[in-house]
Amino acid sequence: MDSSHAIGLFRGAEVLPWLEHVARLRIEVFRQWPYLYEGSLDYERDYLAAYARSADSVFVLAMDGDRVVGASTGLPLADDAPVFAAPFAGQGIEPAAVFYFGESMLLPEWRGRGIGHAFFDRREAHARALGRFQWTAFCAVDRDDDDSRRPAGYRANDVFWEKRGYRRRPGMTTWLPWEEVGEGEVVHPLTFWLRPLERAA
Repeated sequence: MDSSHAIGLFRGAEVLPWLEHVARLRIEVFRQWPYLYEGSLDYERDYLAAYARSADSVFVLAMDGDRVVGASTGLPLADDAPVFAAPFAGQGIEPAAVFYFGESMLLPEWRGRGIGHAFFDRREAHARALGRFQWTAFCAVDRDDDDSRRPAGYRANDVFWEKRGYRRRPGMTTWLPWEEVGEGEVVHPLTFWLRPLERAA
């Protein structure tokens, strides 16, 4: 791993000093395709409050000195807003058995250095160590392939996620509103990806 950055892991109350760093990174990174998120710190404070409350939340941060250049988050699905657990109803998967990965963000100049794998490795290890989860899961926004706003040469993360053992579950979709660049508030579909979590050795 490149010596110019370090990976830090923070659990439960340890995430509190990092909330604003993660909020600012979300606003910066998710402004780009495919989220086109017109972020605000007020929205971020509400969104990240679940991580502040959860005793089992986790932040994995990529650091360049004191600067946060990447962040990856997670918490028990049951500790997050009900809108994230709703798609599991009728799927035979109890929300209490799922550790939910909120998001991963990495500034463009830091990509391609193995940090994305480190984010998944650390979060999966955290969920495994808690000892009560059977699944890890996340959701990703659905966009049309022919959307005119899609940048030329854009590569989705689907292949990376599939290599990590995650599978997209069509029909397991939640809907979230956010302010979209140039559009105002839009309600967006996000579909879940799941992976069985093996037990600790």
